[in-house]
Amino acid sequence: MFKSVLVANRGEIACRVFRTARRMGLRTIAVYSEADANALHVREADEAVLIGPAAARESYLDAAKVLAAAKATGAEAIHPGYGFLSENADFAEAVAAAGIVWIGPKPSSIRAMGLKDAAKKLMIEAGVPVTPGYQGEDQSLETLTAEANRIGFPVLIKAVAGGGGKGMRKVDRPEDFAEGLASAQREGQSSFGDPRVLIESYITRPRHIEVQVFGDSHGNVVHLHERDCSLQRRHQKVIEEAPAPGMDQITRDAVTAAAVRAAKAVDYQGAGTIEFIADASDGLKADRIWFMEMNTRLQVEHPVTEAITGVDLVEWQLRVAAGQPIPLAQADIPMKGWAMEARLYAEDPANGFLPSIGRLDHFVMPDDIRVDTGVMQGGAVSQFYDPMIAKLIVHEDSREAAAARLADACREVEVWPVKTNAGFLARCLDHPRFVEGDVDTGFIAAEEGTLLAPSHSDLPVAAALSWANERFVDAAYSKDIWSESPAHLFGFRLNAGTRSARLPFQQNGVSRVAEATVLDRGPDWQTEYVVDGEPLDYSDLDEGGSLPTTYGDGPIRVFMDGEISVFDFSAPVFGLNATSASDGGLRAPMPGKIVAALAKAGDRVVKGQPVVVLEAMKMEHALTAPFDGVVAEFNVAVGDQVVDGAVLAVVKAAD
Repeated sequence: MFKSVLVANRGEIACRVFRTARRMGLRTIAVYSEADANALHVREADEAVLIGPAAARESYLDAAKVLAAAKATGAEAIHPGYGFLSENADFAEAVAAAGIVWIGPKPSSIRAMGLKDAAKKLMIEAGVPVTPGYQGEDQSLETLTAEANRIGFPVLIKAVAGGGGKGMRKVDRPEDFAEGLASAQREGQSSFGDPRVLIESYITRPRHIEVQVFGDSHGNVVHLHERDCSLQRRHQKVIEEAPAPGMDQITRDAVTAAAVRAAKAVDYQGAGTIEFIADASDGLKADRIWFMEMNTRLQVEHPVTEAITGVDLVEWQLRVAAGQPIPLAQADIPMKGWAMEARLYAEDPANGFLPSIGRLDHFVMPDDIRVDTGVMQGGAVSQFYDPMIAKLIVHEDSREAAAARLADACREVEVWPVKTNAGFLARCLDHPRFVEGDVDTGFIAAEEGTLLAPSHSDLPVAAALSWANERFVDAAYSKDIWSESPAHLFGFRLNAGTRSARLPFQQNGVSRVAEATVLDRGPDWQTEYVVDGEPLDYSDLDEGGSLPTTYGDGPIRVFMDGEISVFDFSAPVFGLNATSASDGGLRAPMPGKIVAALAKAGDRVVKGQPVVVLEAMKMEHALTAPFDGVVAEFNVAVGDQVVDGAVLAVVKAAD
């Protein structure tokens, strides 16, 4: 076994690999960009090397710099994590040529599975069923359009070098094909340096099933059962689980056998995942499940497989890379209980899931489950990298228990001022359809109205008013009329008659008014609140369960059910409800680069029509016309770097 390992990655996966490496007694080495100088993975490593500026192409994607860092530190092995250089066959070859152990599959295996079109051809030869579609060399618009028409709409356009949902577009109508193709090609070029695409028939009720496989240098290949990753948003996985709901043993045997055949076809070594798409319109059936692609690396969702098997997949990676055989035979790999993982993203579901960046002044995760993260309180979420900040993982005896526990965990998340999808995740896990296992990749889009609606409980308001008592009452009464405990809204002490006050405040920038009345209730005094004309129900404040918690010395932040409400009692300001686009201005929601100008000054546009496309945090964001009108100003050009809030274009309402 080698004695040291460099992780050519950052964030959560770097911390994850370090955890196992330390347990095995290995020296750990981190690489980092200027943006990550104070990152958690840098702090946790035994040694760390700066490899370049914040932009990934100048640091984490620069193979020469990573290799130089390995040589300078005497690293005996390199673990690539996932993303960045993890599926770069040239980098794998360069590592081996330098006499350093590559913790991953052989370069030939990476190349064989790296391009989706070539991989499909190889799988057909290996007897693995594949999705009907087109994966030809002719990439002309005419040919691709003709093939899409032959396959029949809807179709799915996929970058041949893609992954993680990037470079992927669903197109429902022939007239939208050219625009969808151009967008997929742009994102394929930007993310992977390859604009080529393939086209697949779009399965109307798809399930995403994948099988964890593992191979070694002794000719052994095993599977570690399946995972279900069907709960997705725009082709990005949101919640993963193992095993797959509704999978009977006959279907499981067929799918896992196909996965092992696929791995053997490329002489696979190390950890890999064979991804399948299933037509779930009539349940899971072996003859309705097709190969999609292979990820020649460790997957983000590997913890759910670890949970049901009891296997440390990173340890297996290290041992197999050192030449050891797979530790367990196929018959000895267990499948116990049910595991689920939720991806906690720094994003704002209420604002189109736009990534949220900035300093993590408050970062509290549930403490009784597995949490894999690469950030910490006081750290920051950067605009330069993927917005996933943690993975919440649970393992229970049943699927129902796992979903309930994970929902509770999501509700316990407290992050400020960066926004997260924690409340959205909890609502997904609580949804009756999800609990019943009635899930496909269109679930979130179909149920979006329910899933995006936050709780309308009065408890956050009640908690904020309670916490603010001593602050806003001084202006009208002496402090001794209020309870000494800010966690209760009753038990006040007062020596005179009933008193009341009008208390204007803001909740998340929206102006509201509370009427507070202190009432004589015999030997005790109590307070009644009326907010915006409606009596406030705070009866559950003392009943346990999912109660609000508060944080902050300025504006009061109340966390409940994975959501945050910010209350300001000090300087009420009215009229803050206008949306950012109410004046027709299309403003950059975050710093980024302009990658497409879809209109120009003087063009007529209709509501919802894309006007300009911004690339930020490795994803494209189309800014659309807020109403029918004319583009009065177009202030940017393709290639421009823009700051948060910059007015990119202005649309004037049609006469």
